[in-house]
Amino acid sequence: MTVEGQLFDKKSIRVVTGPSANWQELAKDCVAFATAQGGELWIGVEDDQELPPRDQKIPGELPDKIRKRIGEQTANVTVLPSVETAANGGEFIRLRVPRSVSGMPSTTDGRYYLRVADASQPVVGDEVLRLVGERANFSWETLTSARVSRDRIDEKKWYVLKTALRESDRVNQSVKEKTDEELLIHYGLSDGDVLTHLGILFVGRREDRAKLGSAPIIQFIKYDELGEKINKIVWDDYSLNPVELVEAVWTQVPDWRESYEIPDGLYRQNVPQYDETVIRELLINALVHRPYTQRGDIFISLFPDRLQIKNPGLLPLGVTPKNILHASVRRNEHFAKLFHDLKLMEREGSGYDTIYEVLLSQAKKPPEVVEGADSVEVIVRRRIFDPRIIDFVAKVDSVFQLGQRERICLGLLAQQEALTAIELCELLELKDAEALHPWLDRLVKFGVVATHGKTKGLSYMIKPEVIRRLDFKEPTTLKAIEPYRLKELILADLQKYHETGISQIHFRIGADIQRRDISRMLKKLIEEGLIRQVGVKKFARYRLMDRV
Repeated sequence: MTVEGQLFDKKSIRVVTGPSANWQELAKDCVAFATAQGGELWIGVEDDQELPPRDQKIPGELPDKIRKRIGEQTANVTVLPSVETAANGGEFIRLRVPRSVSGMPSTTDGRYYLRVADASQPVVGDEVLRLVGERANFSWETLTSARVSRDRIDEKKWYVLKTALRESDRVNQSVKEKTDEELLIHYGLSDGDVLTHLGILFVGRREDRAKLGSAPIIQFIKYDELGEKINKIVWDDYSLNPVELVEAVWTQVPDWRESYEIPDGLYRQNVPQYDETVIRELLINALVHRPYTQRGDIFISLFPDRLQIKNPGLLPLGVTPKNILHASVRRNEHFAKLFHDLKLMEREGSGYDTIYEVLLSQAKKPPEVVEGADSVEVIVRRRIFDPRIIDFVAKVDSVFQLGQRERICLGLLAQQEALTAIELCELLELKDAEALHPWLDRLVKFGVVATHGKTKGLSYMIKPEVIRRLDFKEPTTLKAIEPYRLKELILADLQKYHETGISQIHFRIGADIQRRDISRMLKKLIEEGLIRQVGVKKFARYRLMDRV
């Protein structure tokens, strides 16, 4: 099924026909696509459908009308509409919107938009200035201002690169058959007889790479418990291209080889302190998504309890620490395409999904992303939350063949035992509980995860029988206590203590229980006439109704 996203959207035919035609909405989407990487809209296909209606016919004059109306309502936006016939015989309009290279796209009333994931977001205030800088960065990789002749290619680096591309199963056969000169142009490594900035980064000579000014430098620094530096490795001589840098950081830092030994029956399982997949993904993200119009080193700081990777520049416009798990914005399009075709990264923004999956499956906390004034820092904690979770998640996965999102959810629930829908949405960076369905529905269907409560009180927990069946010896807590048991605990407590506040009740019956669950149950007991409240707010006290 074709899914709406960064480069694709679907619109009802009503957006361009009839009295309810919404040309402003269409213009907004066209501006957003033209501002980002370009994209395509299918007009005449509903959001929840794969194909247009069978009997749908597109009036012959409609493509020209769309071209004219969008031209009247936008600036620096080009649209290329065409009528297409779907497999079921229905017609729709395929509207292609190239990325604008002539100027800043906007509506004619001066509004700016940017495509982020599957939404067209407005750009306002200071973000407009950031957008101008971001668009300048779009073209940096294809600039030829260094004027380095193609004759100055490092032949060894070029041989390794072109060989890897021609052997990659992600590269079309027609691309593999291109000549060396055509391949350089195809990947934006050269423009005519000169190398682009991207070409200098990947296949240029060391001295030309150094003259770029913003070629990446990486510093690895290890600290002890007192915060003192005890080791430092620096890659700052510009002799390595980005692919070689990733490999050098992984192979030359001895600390990556350290691991934990965890009992596994008669054997022992080794869990790396920092997984290779996580290290490589973080390095690749730092290299691919940094703004190369801004200078600054990449710092890898290793502390006894955590790893921090700090990259110069802010997150791409539209991406925040709160939506980084889902947003897909590629700051350096040609760089990303090259790494994708070399099988070093995915192009659909799945890098952070993979990092979450690996860390949670190893019973570690998800990564923390912190955006500073002019840098982005990612923090990965070293500590394993509970070694038994590793075995539990692996066993559930082997039985039910879970997807990536389901493994992430299961890892979170295994660490926390029980989470409300609101808490899960916050941890997974989802906008509402409806968005949880693809992450949790199959786990509930398989009987791995149980639910209790409704609406805002809805909670998810791992079923005790699943834990027992898979021999996951989890310590017993009261966090996922059933409502009827909580009710009996509160009544028993009030039977023993004459009059008491919620904090005292919470302390006595179990700190593992969520305070909001106790508060909700107290209100229910009042409604049932079993207890009464004396005082209000922080002075509230509770007593059984039969006490006077």
